[in-house]
Amino acid sequence: MNKKILTAALLGGLAFAQAASAQEFDDRWYLTGSAGFNFQDGDRGTNDAPFATLGLGKFISPNWSLDGELNYQNPNFDENQNKNWSQYGISLDLRRHFIQEGRGWNPYLLAGLGYQKSEEEYLTQAGNLLDRKDGNLAAKVGVGLQTTFEKRVAVRAELAYRADFDDKSIAPSLAGDDQDWFGDVLASVGVVIPLGPAPVAAVAPAPAPVAPSCADLDDDGDGVNNCDDKCPNSQPGQTIGPDGCPVPVSIDLKGVNFDFDKATLRPDAVAILSEATEILKRYPDLRVEVAGHTDSKGTDAYNQKLSERRAKAVYDYLTTNGVSASRLQGPIGYGESRPIAPNTNADGSDNPEGRAKNRRTELNVQN
Repeated sequence: MNKKILTAALLGGLAFAQAASAQEFDDRWYLTGSAGFNFQDGDRGTNDAPFATLGLGKFISPNWSLDGELNYQNPNFDENQNKNWSQYGISLDLRRHFIQEGRGWNPYLLAGLGYQKSEEEYLTQAGNLLDRKDGNLAAKVGVGLQTTFEKRVAVRAELAYRADFDDKSIAPSLAGDDQDWFGDVLASVGVVIPLGPAPVAAVAPAPAPVAPSCADLDDDGDGVNNCDDKCPNSQPGQTIGPDGCPVPVSIDLKGVNFDFDKATLRPDAVAILSEATEILKRYPDLRVEVAGHTDSKGTDAYNQKLSERRAKAVYDYLTTNGVSASRLQGPIGYGESRPIAPNTNADGSDNPEGRAKNRRTELNVQN
């Protein structure tokens, strides 16, 4: 076989190993070396002899490895020990590993193709010492056991049969036994040394942070999440409804009215103010204006003073019953300037019912 073709095949096989290396397994290149015994084909007339190998390889998948390997042996002849007979070569070996988790030794099958060169000294009939150097195709099959790389260096034990297609061997032909090929048995023990650090298992990327949804946020701190908050700028102290908007707290003082020209609280007004006091206590951040009003009877100046006295009566009631004065604005009198009902009828006649509604006090919410 042409050496250039075989070399190209070897390099091509190793390139294939490189291309297949991007896998989730230990695909480091490794060095191999072994020593063993070569049981020579008896038809050669040579001695059984030790042999050695040196190689480079890698796993191309979790269960397949590919090695390029050099070998050398020097058997010499059974007879004429002073004559040289040696052999060396190169091979491309494919191994199928049967790896099982937790098992220290794993078996494999071997198939290889290579090029072997023989150097043979012989005597011609004329007694001249000549030297033959020929190369030829070789094929190999075998079985073996190999440890894993867990202890940095793996150990390999192998038994193989190599067919050496040497059809120009001189010694057999001189003995009248021409051979087209020879079969040798190779028994060896070797080491496999990975190159470089052991691969590190890929770390799964951290999941991308999930942006919080509006249901998880409450930017204005009013107790209503952003999804439901229709008023996202609520202020502290405001009473907030389920939609996130301030709720106008209504303190209904309807019925806190006064007798004509009076500023004293009637019994029915006291009951209403008691409810108003409870509302103010329930909402401690609420601030109100205490305002008094009159009807249109009397002068403006008189009605102004009367409205102030009425506001003062309500103010005093609230503070006496536990409402802090800091939460009250006033008392303020508005006289007859803010009627809520007509003081007179359309024809100009007196409207007693309207005037009664205007004689009142109010708690106007300020926040």
